[in-house]
Amino acid sequence: MAYEIRKAAVLGAGVMGATIAAHLTNAGIECVLLDIIPFEFTEADKAQGLTEKSPAWRNRFAESGLAGVLKAKPAGFFTKKNAAMIRTGNFEDNLGWLADCDWVIEVVIENLKIKQELFARVEKVVKPDCIVTTNTSGIPIRDICAKFGPKLKANFLGTHFFNPPRYMKLLEIIPGAETGPELVTYMTRFCEEVLGKGVVVCKDVPNFIGNRIGIFDMSNAIRLMIDRNLKIDEVDAIIGKALGRPGTGIFGLLDLVGLDTGGHVMSNLYEAAPEDEMREVFVPVEFMAKMVELKWLGNKTNQGFYKRTKGADGKKGKLVLDYRTMEYYPATKPQYESVSAARKKADEGVATTLKVMFNGTDAAADLTREYLCDNFIYAANRIPEICDTIVGIDNAMKWGYNHQLGPFETWDAVGVQAAVEVMKRLKKKVPKKIEEMLKKGSGSFYVTKEDGLYFYDFEKKDYVKLEANPRIILLPELKARNRTIRKNQSATLLDIGDGVACLEFHTKMNAVDDGMIEMILESCAIVEKDFSGMVVGSHAANFSAGANVFKVLIGIQMGDWDILERLIAEFQHANMRMKYLSKPVVAAPAGLSLGGGCEMAMHGAKCQPYGETYIGLVEVGVGVIPAGGGCKELMVRLTEGLPEGVIEAGLSLQHVYAKAFENIAMAKVSTSAVEGMELGYIRKTENISLNRDQQLWDAKQAVLGIAKFYRKPKPAMIPVMGENFRGMAEAILYNMRQGNYASDYDVHVSRKVAYILSGGDCAEGTLASEQEILDLEREAFLSLCGEKKTQDRIMHMLNTGKPLRN
Repeated sequence: MAYEIRKAAVLGAGVMGATIAAHLTNAGIECVLLDIIPFEFTEADKAQGLTEKSPAWRNRFAESGLAGVLKAKPAGFFTKKNAAMIRTGNFEDNLGWLADCDWVIEVVIENLKIKQELFARVEKVVKPDCIVTTNTSGIPIRDICAKFGPKLKANFLGTHFFNPPRYMKLLEIIPGAETGPELVTYMTRFCEEVLGKGVVVCKDVPNFIGNRIGIFDMSNAIRLMIDRNLKIDEVDAIIGKALGRPGTGIFGLLDLVGLDTGGHVMSNLYEAAPEDEMREVFVPVEFMAKMVELKWLGNKTNQGFYKRTKGADGKKGKLVLDYRTMEYYPATKPQYESVSAARKKADEGVATTLKVMFNGTDAAADLTREYLCDNFIYAANRIPEICDTIVGIDNAMKWGYNHQLGPFETWDAVGVQAAVEVMKRLKKKVPKKIEEMLKKGSGSFYVTKEDGLYFYDFEKKDYVKLEANPRIILLPELKARNRTIRKNQSATLLDIGDGVACLEFHTKMNAVDDGMIEMILESCAIVEKDFSGMVVGSHAANFSAGANVFKVLIGIQMGDWDILERLIAEFQHANMRMKYLSKPVVAAPAGLSLGGGCEMAMHGAKCQPYGETYIGLVEVGVGVIPAGGGCKELMVRLTEGLPEGVIEAGLSLQHVYAKAFENIAMAKVSTSAVEGMELGYIRKTENISLNRDQQLWDAKQAVLGIAKFYRKPKPAMIPVMGENFRGMAEAILYNMRQGNYASDYDVHVSRKVAYILSGGDCAEGTLASEQEILDLEREAFLSLCGEKKTQDRIMHMLNTGKPLRN
């Protein structure tokens, strides 16, 4: 059967249902969102002029769910405009809307009877090839579909999203006994390629993979804390970034998730897994039960394991719970020798910091060893119960719990044999399968061979090649295969096949420096001669956080104005070289793409942004202006769609340049790639990658798609407003200053921005060349660098990481 999803329905408009619907619209899928009608019609409803037949009353729960996700932080939508793609209704009046839906997702309360009754109604409405799924996190799939007809059983499976759906990569697919294998294949591909998820196919067992291993991880840490008489903030200081865990720590994460939610999953596991050898670990400890009783549920109630405070002077504080007395005390920053040693090795990667912690000699190392060994043993014992391979478990923990390494990857990092010896010292039972693996001479779970990555398969008792996804381009793998063309300390040019090169940055935060500029220019020369085109992107969390402001400050302090001017001129030249290269350059921004990073992304022939791209020109925050062509390119973007002769026809450019001025003067940064389009930093004709792992492949296809008939663009001539625009900008700045939205120095810097956007000293209707605007950018940047308040702002940013308003 050929499946195709164009329209979906979400049944249940609670937080999870509404945010799933929002993410579907992020992927361009039209959505129906339904829920129950209110339980009773009240006098308050009547006072609003409603009746029991009013859609505003009958659809209240669905409308409330949609309103909630519109206000949610972090945002569920890429842009609030996506809400127009969702049609709200209720189960009584609008179930018929499901008849033309391609995918129906159930996200109602975790109650088997309610789910079965709803699905009985759904089965009568949906078309024969409709895919029907449940988002259950704990009820067996076999129980939910027990009363389905054969056709629905074949088209039914579990699709367990992790919360929040927009940001959490993991999606667990749980086939039923009669689910068609072609459906599992289709949904895996669809969820990866269209929704951007990391898919793990699970068995129909309690809490599947992610929550089974993840809840044990947290429950185990809580028990060890009590056994070792440690404090909450001490445990979070140890089980954090050094172990490849989120910076929140165990208890910060539980506060984020909610103690009621975490406690429910723990209790559910205890009841649902009677054969689990570690079942008793899942019984919520006494103090957590008391916290739930007191409604100390975490961030949602403003107190949990931690409590934020604000003094009369406005100063913020942080308290931590003493679980013995149930009283809060000021949080500390516990210091441990092993944690400090690991922090010093952070640049070497998490595998190194793990080994430092595991081999330490202090209390933090003692906890680390027992905590990790318990996790290793538990994960090994769950194969093949919950998953047939170690890969599924590792991926679930990385994608669902934001661990940098999964349990078996972590075990490899500290050493399999070394960990087994620790287990024996701690008198823990080493899984038989691990003893057998080591006896065979297999000393690690993963090995890299000439033809790729292999993992140890416990059933086959041998290594099995990990099937490569052709849509995932791994730059480290290409480097290992000698595909490097040119490199320096700041960047590397690689051959990624099919006549396409990739320029990868690797400075800290991918900040722009002279080495990076040098590599852009060298890469352009090589690509122009030997390749069909070039992708600019990497696997780093951030495309580029902007210029290396430390080097700028050093240049200012040394009075090297000629060097500074040359650096700016060379960056402008590098960006223009990419723009006017005879071969197409496709930028692939992701994460922070700020300042100089934004400017580089704007100078490609095309842009292939990741959905989570936070892009903007933020230079005013450190007292300077965008000088790498950012002002110029934003002017080009916002005027390139205007009809010929717009000025001659008497049409004003005020609204166009007011937007550009607002963006730059207020340092606006998008919260998604779609918002980046709305701000003008990304063209609205570009495609967006929702799967970060596949973004470089998408960008490569974009290069290949245009390379054959590519012609470099003609130099742009930009219509400007001259002094008329500066007059308008003064009015905007006056209001900003009077409203205390800008300081006097903000106004001073913004006047420089206005001068650039106006085209300088010229008449309205003048067509300015790109080089003329670049010259204005460079002059303004250098003049601001000579001012003490700009230097103070740069120094403050370097010291605190935050902008200074002076």
